[in-house]
Amino acid sequence: MRLLVTRPQPQADAWVRRLAEAGFEACAVPLLHTEACGDVAGVPAQQRITQAAGLVFVSPAAATHFFEQVPAAPWPAARWAAAPGPGTAERLVALGVPAGCIVQPAADAAQFDSESLWQQLQPRVQAGMLVVIVRGDGGRDWLADTLRAAGAQVDFVQAYRRTAPRLRPAEQAALQAALAQPAEHLWLFSSAEAIGHLQSLAPGADWQPAQALATHPRIEARARALGFGRVLFSRPSFDAVALAARALHGTHE
Repeated sequence: MRLLVTRPQPQADAWVRRLAEAGFEACAVPLLHTEACGDVAGVPAQQRITQAAGLVFVSPAAATHFFEQVPAAPWPAARWAAAPGPGTAERLVALGVPAGCIVQPAADAAQFDSESLWQQLQPRVQAGMLVVIVRGDGGRDWLADTLRAAGAQVDFVQAYRRTAPRLRPAEQAALQAALAQPAEHLWLFSSAEAIGHLQSLAPGADWQPAQALATHPRIEARARALGFGRVLFSRPSFDAVALAARALHGTHE
């Protein structure tokens, strides 16, 4: 069974490499494309970032495109960087943020999302402090509203924009193979928006024979709504996804 990684690049290729090292056959079909939008580099954004007590990075893409645009400098020891899950936290460390400055959900959290992150952020939030949320073009406002309710000032910096997929020839070929032999492939979904793009790429496709792993209940619901015949939930960490994929593969042997 071939695993199809739908994360944006370069995350998709990184996951494919890790899956291959773990013994899986995997390929990338990135169903989201992200690109820097230039907001971070502007003087007003830089002033807000400098004044912030902490920054929340909503995804690995937010971290990647943020650091593409900020001047190279050591991360201030007094400033925390929040990540909703291990993928974003790992990306922040790779980009030079000290691990001791990173706030993320507990390793045994039921979900890796804003609600779980808030449980760790709440003790750090003080009335009047400025928190900057680094994100793409739009997104959920739950964490921002919760921070404001706790007395914090909240500002947004748009580090990137999301666009429709831009599949390379090999990725397009992998998509066509999955459509032709759905039972031989397992989709790995980490974004409900990506599922919407898949629907646009293959209008009229019969998804009943297809199977997927989804890393959040909202994503699981979106895959079921599209018509996937079998959708299983997995925590978004690599180890959890690998374990779930092995279990699913075993049921087909």
